[in-house]
Amino acid sequence: MTRVKYCGFTRLEDVQAAAALGVDAVGFVMTRKSKRYVGLEQARALREAVPPFVTTVVLVMDDEPAYVDEIVRQVRPDMLQFHGVETDEACAAHGTRYLKAIAMGEGQGALARLRAYPRATGLLLDGHGLGETGGSGVAFDWNLMPRDLAQPLVLAGGLTAANVAEAIRVARPWGVDLSSGIETSPGLKDRAKMERFLAAVRAVPSA
Repeated sequence: MTRVKYCGFTRLEDVQAAAALGVDAVGFVMTRKSKRYVGLEQARALREAVPPFVTTVVLVMDDEPAYVDEIVRQVRPDMLQFHGVETDEACAAHGTRYLKAIAMGEGQGALARLRAYPRATGLLLDGHGLGETGGSGVAFDWNLMPRDLAQPLVLAGGLTAANVAEAIRVARPWGVDLSSGIETSPGLKDRAKMERFLAAVRAVPSA
């Protein structure tokens, strides 16, 4: 089954609803560049609301290493997700498994960076442009999804319940990640949209 991560949570009730529906991972955005930003205290409260067997991920983007270390210490995420121009060495320096987002909106230049993060647990291919945080709701050409990388690939960008089945058939990802596609406004999730999306994913045979 294709794994599902919902990202950009700001409310406890949304985290609890996503977990109850059976999502595999939840993400909290902790870079101040984002309109879905949550601070340390809020992120700790959201983290405590996550039940067993749901992975917690914190998104950062070119943030100070000391700040990322403080996130690891206080929030205790299962994984970090880097969206900036951080190097593989910098991403791995915090002692926490990590995902590296690749801005596929950049085009062919993005493909060259896919092999620059050998220590990443997985790579997240998103439709946003270089220097953007993601969560833009913009898709990229799913046919660009590489087939020859050892790391699991996560597909993001412009996914909805209406198109995720086709996205999985074309891109054949390990997992899918979305934020704006399950929202009423940035950071505020819609339970019905979360439920419809999960149902659409589960209806597609796993790659």
